[in-house]
Amino acid sequence: VINQGMSIYGLDNNWQYVVKGAVLLVAVVFDVVSNRKTGKG
Repeated sequence: VINQGMSIYGLDNNWQYVVKGAVLLVAVVFDVVSNRKTGKG
């Protein structure tokens, strides 16, 4: 889904790696924060 969206907008290949990395980083941070709040971490 992310790849298709970036291809539609004509995003450069290097920027696609940056966006994917940022999305992954945000997902990991969100998971860590949510686990700390629930006490599962």
